[in-house]
Amino acid sequence: MISATKNNAILAAWEKTLGESRDAPAILSADLQVLRTFADIKSEAETFFEKLVAFESGSVVALQIGNSPSWPAVLLACWRAGLVVLPLGGHVESSERELAVETCKVGGIVEKNGAEIKITALPMSPIAWNGSQPDLLKLTSGTTAAPRAVRFRAHQLLADCENICDTMGITDADINFGTIPISHSYGFSNLLTPLLCRGIPLVASEDRMPRAILNSLASSGATVFPGMPVFFQKLAEMEKAPALPRLRLCISAGAPLLKSVAENFHLKFGLKIHTFLGASECGGICYDASDETCHEDGFVGMPMKNVRVTLRDESAHSLIDVRSEAVGDGYFPQDEPEALSDRRFTPGDLVEKTARGLRIAGRVTDVINIAGRKLNPMEIEARLLRFPSVRQVVVFGVPSLLRHEEAVACVAGDVSAAALMQFAHAELGAWQVPKDIWIVDEIPANERGKISRRELARRYLDAHPGSLSAR
Repeated sequence: MISATKNNAILAAWEKTLGESRDAPAILSADLQVLRTFADIKSEAETFFEKLVAFESGSVVALQIGNSPSWPAVLLACWRAGLVVLPLGGHVESSERELAVETCKVGGIVEKNGAEIKITALPMSPIAWNGSQPDLLKLTSGTTAAPRAVRFRAHQLLADCENICDTMGITDADINFGTIPISHSYGFSNLLTPLLCRGIPLVASEDRMPRAILNSLASSGATVFPGMPVFFQKLAEMEKAPALPRLRLCISAGAPLLKSVAENFHLKFGLKIHTFLGASECGGICYDASDETCHEDGFVGMPMKNVRVTLRDESAHSLIDVRSEAVGDGYFPQDEPEALSDRRFTPGDLVEKTARGLRIAGRVTDVINIAGRKLNPMEIEARLLRFPSVRQVVVFGVPSLLRHEEAVACVAGDVSAAALMQFAHAELGAWQVPKDIWIVDEIPANERGKISRRELARRYLDAHPGSLSAR
C-alpha cells in the first residue's frame, strides 16, 4: 500500500475520486476502448512507486511521456514517493532537454521507450529546498531564451483545476478530448487534474493530424475539446467533415484566436470557440463564457471564478495583476518577486478593458522600437490580415544599426510580397510599414500552438544575413 505524502491536496482529492468512481472508465481511446479505469490507475501507480521509491525524497524527476495513459499513475507515484515532478514536452529537442535538466537539477527521467515507460537515474544531488518543497515545476522560458521553472504546491494546482471546471461548467458527465500536451500547463490543468480530482474521463490522443483529430472527436463522443487556434483553423478547412453531435464545448488557448478562424469554425460546425487566457505562473486568468458569436481578435472574456484581475493603470493598454490561490510560489532557480510573489502574478500582456470583458492588445516584450517610436506588432498584423488571401501574419523586430529595430512581416497566404507591401503603404503610417515581407507556406508553431516572434526573427536573419542590419 502506498502511503500518502503529507499535505498533498491532489492526493487527497484523488482518494475521494477513487472511492466514488473506482470501476468507472477513466482513460479511453478514440474508438472508446477503456485504457484505464480509476482502479487501474491506482494499481499502476503502486507499480511505478516501487521503482521510484529508490530516489531520495525531494529529488526532481522529469516526465517526458507524451500523452501516455500512464501519466496519472506516474504523477501519483512520484508524489507518493516525495518527489518533485518536472513535465517535459514530448517533442523537446535534445539540447533544450539537456538545458532544462541542468537548470532544474533533475535527478531522474521517466520517458517512453516504445510502448514501455523507462526510468533513468541521473547523477544529481537532491536540492536543499528553502522553505516549502514544491510538488511540481512548470518549465517556462519567461522573457528570455533561457529556461526556468515555476514552483507549485499541489493545493495551488487543485485551485486552478477547480477554477477551470467551475468557470467552464465541466463535470464528470463530460468527456475531455486530450490531444493538447499534458506536459504543458494548459493540458495539465484542463485534462489531468480534472480527471484525478473530479473524475472527469479523458480520451488520450497523440495523433495531432487534423483529419485524425476530427475523426477521433466524432468516434469518441467527446463533449469537451480544449484546443489551440491552429487546430480550429485546420478543422474548419477540412473537406467532408463528420458531424460532431456530442461535442458541446470548444476551448481555445495557447495563442491568440483570430476572428476569421472562430467565424469559419462556427460556420462549419455550429459551435462557438470559447477563448481562454492562462499562464504557466498562475493557471487560468480569463474565459469567454458567453454564447454570443460576436468574435473579436484578442478577446479573452472575464476573469475566472476565484481569480481577481486588476489593471495597473488607466491607460488604453495596461499591464494587469492576477491574484488567486492558483498562483505559483515563485521561479526556480532564481526568484523574480516583482513579477511573481505572494499569490500575485504580473504577465507581460498589454490588456484593454472593454464593455464585454478584456482584450489582449499585445505584449510588452513584443513592442518594436523603431527609432524611438514604439510599434505594437498586433496592430500591424490586424491591418495586414484585411488583404485578400492572407491567412496569417506575424510581425517581429530585427536589429537595425540606424533605427535600433525594423519590423518584418512573416505572411502565410496566396499573396505576393509586392502587392501586400503596396497595401501596407496605403493603410499604415510610413514608419509603421514593414521593411520586408517574408512569404512562407506555413508559419511554424511549437507543440503548444504558440508562435515565437523571437524564433521567427532568428530564422529570418539566418535566411537573410545582413539584409537589414545596416539600415
